[in-house]
Amino acid sequence: MNNYIDKLFYGLIEDIKSKSQEEIYNHMLIKFITLPIDRIIAIQNFLNQFEYWGKIEVQNKNFEMLKLKSRIFYKNIQDYIWLYENLSNYKSKYILFAILNNFYNFDFDSLKNCMENIYKHYFDLDIMPNRNNDVFVDVGAFTGDSCLDYIKSFGDNSYKKIYCYEICKENIEKMKQNLKNYKNIEIKESAVSDKNGKAYFDLNVELSANKLSKNGQNFIKSVKLDNDIIEKIDIVKMDIEGGEKSALKGMKKHIEVDNPTLLISVYHNNTDLLEIPKIILNYNKNYKFYLRYYGGCYFATEIVLIAIPYIK
Repeated sequence: MNNYIDKLFYGLIEDIKSKSQEEIYNHMLIKFITLPIDRIIAIQNFLNQFEYWGKIEVQNKNFEMLKLKSRIFYKNIQDYIWLYENLSNYKSKYILFAILNNFYNFDFDSLKNCMENIYKHYFDLDIMPNRNNDVFVDVGAFTGDSCLDYIKSFGDNSYKKIYCYEICKENIEKMKQNLKNYKNIEIKESAVSDKNGKAYFDLNVELSANKLSKNGQNFIKSVKLDNDIIEKIDIVKMDIEGGEKSALKGMKKHIEVDNPTLLISVYHNNTDLLEIPKIILNYNKNYKFYLRYYGGCYFATEIVLIAIPYIK
């Protein structure tokens, strides 16, 4: 350990490793229930609205999220160490510390310190300063906001083609209006997964949070990117509410052959942060990893894994 960020991270890890699973849970429970009441209510309402990480219902003494998180801390602590040691700069390493410190100690200051407030969401100019003539694939394109940010960040000549995948008709109509002045953008009303066929999905009150499910009320065409896009892909952004692992599996050949830059949301469940980097490296060893944080300071969300290819 040569610097204070290493000391922060490994000190936190040693604290967690010294405890049993039950002790980790009790530690987190005490930290949570002794928060100011407004923060307890805000965190509880957020968790129960989206149901990605488990519920908290203080009145019913239901602390499912804490139980799930404590189990992962106990069983997967070596995976967190592996991720830390495979991140390519200390900004990313501090972000990982801040995320874990928020989950374990309900610390809000470290999250606040690492929130990105300079660059557009996904598009960090310190990591990828220039793009040119790209095929850009936006999986979970919503209303075209990320496409617009991409073009604003890198310029009109940064792409030769953009593919936008979205499952909600209302979002697609808004996207068509938002992107109507830009050329060579193809909007696809399809889910992206590891299978070609049909997918079911649920609509959320928050239209940015629509997600696939096994038996949803709506259905849509499902595609694998390996089959749906034949040309070389240069950069992919994914934010599909927990479907990112399946979508990556469906573009295995593109990752193996094309070496695309990958901008992947890794916060929609309790394990994506640990599993997605390993999926990528399993397909292609030539990647460097970075983390960026675009969420708030109460609960760690909007975490993006940036995977940048390199040739040894």
